[in-house]
Amino acid sequence: MQPQVNPLVQFFPWILIFAIFYFLLIRPQQKKAKEHQEMLNNLKKGDKVLTSGGVYGVIVGIKPAVFELEVAEDVRIQLAKSAVSQVLKPALEVETKEQK
Repeated sequence: MQPQVNPLVQFFPWILIFAIFYFLLIRPQQKKAKEHQEMLNNLKKGDKVLTSGGVYGVIVGIKPAVFELEVAEDVRIQLAKSAVSQVLKPALEVETKEQK
């Protein structure tokens, strides 16, 4: 007859694996997604951005789910808010430095 194994000891490896996955994979990914959403909420006209497709431009219009981006002089495109990957520098700040 084999001795009875405590069920908690039997599930401990699974609990440990879940904890490792949570702290190494899930939590950092949630933190990064939260930071990206916060960055999207703080975008305003004049911000120079880089899209996930590699297009640089300046935000000239904001709608609820769409940005209007000026990629060249008098060339504007509309793209989903989620397509913005990072904010570079506000265009107004760059122009004022060049004018001085």
